[in-house]
Amino acid sequence: MNPSRLLTLRDHIRWAVSRFHAEELFFGHGTDNAWDDARHLVLGALHLPFEIADSYLDCRLEDGEREHLQWLLRRRIEERVPTAYLVGEAWFCGLPFLVDERVLVPRSPIAELIGAQFEPWLPRPPARILDLCTGSGCIGIACAYAFPEAEVVLGDLSFDALEVACQNIERHGLEDRVYTVQGDGFEGLPKQRFDLIVSNPPYVDAEDFADMPAEYQHEPALGLACGEDGLDLVRRMLAEAADHLTEQGVLIVEVGNSQVHVQALYPEVDFTWLEFEEGGHGVFLLAAAQCREHQALFRSRLR
Repeated sequence: MNPSRLLTLRDHIRWAVSRFHAEELFFGHGTDNAWDDARHLVLGALHLPFEIADSYLDCRLEDGEREHLQWLLRRRIEERVPTAYLVGEAWFCGLPFLVDERVLVPRSPIAELIGAQFEPWLPRPPARILDLCTGSGCIGIACAYAFPEAEVVLGDLSFDALEVACQNIERHGLEDRVYTVQGDGFEGLPKQRFDLIVSNPPYVDAEDFADMPAEYQHEPALGLACGEDGLDLVRRMLAEAADHLTEQGVLIVEVGNSQVHVQALYPEVDFTWLEFEEGGHGVFLLAAAQCREHQALFRSRLR
């Protein structure tokens, strides 16, 4: 890179797009193409909005800005660091979240469900919501916006992740009704029940984890891999969910490519596999009555 040749925002975005393609970077952490990834990095690094007017793209950068930006671009290319970590921010449900390498980069298709207030799946607006395996807190915090009267609990095993989640609770000014609980699965929530439990747990099976692009190696393995078939935690969640749902509560869990393992492990269970207009797959729904009906089965399949 010759710093003297890249002067404007547009110069840096154009150069980044070319290099991203040439180096065959992977785009799966909030963007799905080189242009959006480059724009997010260049504008985010300079604290400029993504939807900035095109006329601003021809503004020249100060020397210090160019040096900082070009250092970030080198890290994106040479180290394969996801852009969200480089700029310290990701967007989910149209909301900004602080992120770093203590948490996964938000990207769940559950965002589409939140935007629709989970219609038509909830019998009434939930009073209590649990975001289990919360990471950055993005799902639970977005749910708090969707249901402004609800109390929301963000649960996670990782103290590091919960530190990030607490920062995001504070950033969004939701300390009065969103709080964190540390624990392995439901263990930090004895006798607590919820109208909606939503979870994007670690679910990547061993084969997929070994084949993941280099960008994923910067994310915490605790938030991705979970056993040979990816279901070590999901098994426990299913076995215990009935004890933590209200009478008409709903459980929604993302398992991605491990959908095939869920279907093979529980052929007797009529999971509702949700469909997404904006892309995504592998998210199932169970009503509380189904969780109660199959609890003995779920417990029998624990390892």
